[in-house]
Amino acid sequence: MIARSGALAGEALVLDLKDHERALVWVDGRFHGLRGPGLHAFWTAFHEVRAEVVDARLVRFEHPELPVLLAAPGALALLKPVTVEAGSVGLLFQDGRHLAGLPPGQHAVWRGEGRVRVLHVDLRERVCDVTGQEIMTADRVTLRLNALVTFRVADPLRAVTEVEDHLQALHRQAQLALRAVVGTRELDALLAEKDGVARQLEETLRSATAGFGLEVRAVGIRDVILPGDMKEILNRVTEAKKAAEAALVTRREETAAMRSQANTARIFESSPTLMRLRELEVLEKVADKANLTVVLGEGGLADRVVKLL
Repeated sequence: MIARSGALAGEALVLDLKDHERALVWVDGRFHGLRGPGLHAFWTAFHEVRAEVVDARLVRFEHPELPVLLAAPGALALLKPVTVEAGSVGLLFQDGRHLAGLPPGQHAVWRGEGRVRVLHVDLRERVCDVTGQEIMTADRVTLRLNALVTFRVADPLRAVTEVEDHLQALHRQAQLALRAVVGTRELDALLAEKDGVARQLEETLRSATAGFGLEVRAVGIRDVILPGDMKEILNRVTEAKKAAEAALVTRREETAAMRSQANTARIFESSPTLMRLRELEVLEKVADKANLTVVLGEGGLADRVVKLL
């Protein structure tokens, strides 16, 4: 009644705050505190009093001196502090309606303005392990596969509104993609084209998870685990293939050597002089390694050697 009568005019600062209004009060240049709805009065005769009235219906409270305001006594009764870590974004919702995205840093929202919540979404690149997937190939061989999916959240709002858990949704889509891609291939084709399988998996996952606000960066098959009996069979097959390849190489080398000898024999046959030179080279090699005496008779070999020289 005193405040409404005007008796405090010039003596006090009177604040009549509505339900959606809040006041920030400074006394002598220092922050004094926050005031909620109601009637408030501050003496101004001996102090410099300044007040700032804000609308709490905006939910998010922004102020250049926010850390100082949050540290004041009683501030947490009206304000709820929110910290968004680096590499993340905070999605602000009021009564189920999205209001804004909060960048990394310190933020605050007003209390008592409906159901307000902030969802934190990690925007950094992450890895999803898809392990222990038992899949049957087209030739009815059961394998156990371990895959890695590298991804990041490209659209935070869709990641939290389109699916209940975007990481679980990605894991489920990766399982389905593995079955779709591996189940249509035979074992030999799968082992020979692991890179091609990974590329097809990546394309399938990208198209399937784009609606979840996710960006698939890479997909790789880490392990292909075969049953014990299948390992023995493949080892025997590989050993037989390698033995056949070795035998084929040996036969090719023998054939090449025989073909070379045949060509040499034809050359010697067509040129007796070359044949004699070859004989002398052999005698020279034998003489170097053994005590060899060569006796040249008259006519015969001596004449042929002289003529050759």
